[in-house]
Amino acid sequence: MKVEFPEFGRIVVDGKVYDHDIVIYPSGKIGERKKWLSKNKHGTSHKLDPDELREYLTEDFDVLLVGTGAWGRLSLLPESRELVANKEVIEKPTGEAAELLNELWGKRKVLAIFHVTC
Repeated sequence: MKVEFPEFGRIVVDGKVYDHDIVIYPSGKIGERKKWLSKNKHGTSHKLDPDELREYLTEDFDVLLVGTGAWGRLSLLPESRELVANKEVIEKPTGEAAELLNELWGKRKVLAIFHVTC
């Protein structure tokens, strides 16, 4: 799997362009981030709520990688962190997170959440 963050508002996975936030599961499945679950509760999708995070906990993983956006706006709420307390959690700006996923893919089971704007 090859992930690129070429510009604000777009992420590319194996040549396919996505213009919205995505979740990449350890199996390679890609889904749209259900950010409205956090936005409805907190007035912003920049706070990753546990109810939203639970939606993605469908496959076994070792590392939760969060691409926090071009300027690092997305963050895990403390209650969300508690849900994955037994896992490694890495939060990085989306460009750095994409590079890290490329390095980890195939070596570790990674659940990746990417915010593609701010």
